[in-house]
Amino acid sequence: MDAHADTLVARPNVPGVVEVFHTHMLGHAYPMHTHAAWTLLVLDSGLVRYDLGRHEHGALERTVTLLPPHVPHNGTPTSAQGLRKRVVYLEPARIGTDLVGRSVDRPALDDAALRRRVDALHRALLEPGGELEAESRLAFVAERLRGHLLGDPGPPPPGDRPALAGRLRDLIDSRVVEGVSLDEAAAELHSHPAHLVRAFGRRFGTPPHRYLVGRRVDLARRLLLEGRAPARAAAEAGFHDQAHLNRHFTRVLGLSPGRFARALRESPVSRAAGRP
Repeated sequence: MDAHADTLVARPNVPGVVEVFHTHMLGHAYPMHTHAAWTLLVLDSGLVRYDLGRHEHGALERTVTLLPPHVPHNGTPTSAQGLRKRVVYLEPARIGTDLVGRSVDRPALDDAALRRRVDALHRALLEPGGELEAESRLAFVAERLRGHLLGDPGPPPPGDRPALAGRLRDLIDSRVVEGVSLDEAAAELHSHPAHLVRAFGRRFGTPPHRYLVGRRVDLARRLLLEGRAPARAAAEAGFHDQAHLNRHFTRVLGLSPGRFARALRESPVSRAAGRP
């Protein structure tokens, strides 16, 4: 039997993310090895024992495991059923190489809120067109990881939240179709990525990625009203593909773009106006 059944490997276009790796591991033990990236690991079933920094550790389903770059570790499932694991490999700067020593001492984090954030990050990373959401969720995950390693210092100081949120909205509004990454926005607005997302949500009641999707849905709706086919409207509004538009258009309006376009064609007003 294949030692790694049901395996998924992805390289999302998300700054700071090197690789996403999901697998059901059966009867395989990893020898001592290293990664150039941070290894952010959660288990969906099973247990694993591993050595790190000359000490033995264990990963449980409820915990989040963070293994530092360039430090050797191994891994052995402890049950006959193997284990199901999900891993995000992060660039060293995303957490900070200054925290490698602290993570060697404390790789297992028993934090339910962090585990939920990691779960949400995985969903966003595998969502076509979900890059801004994934960046936003990664910012909060990285912030909480650093907080654990530094003794929970708390989030960055609040600063001018309303003004900052307004500037981020203006930036998103100016780049609805091509989009803007959270790293780009943070650099342009001279702010911490997690602070940007937090400020935006507090002022506008929605995170930046949902605001951007809403703007794109509204643009696609106008394009459909102008007679664009759904596939063309999806491309011109900045969606990954028509399926991506369908999912969000239906969530917002309660009907698909195709049904919306048919209703437009069938309306007496449209027929009277000679619209296609």
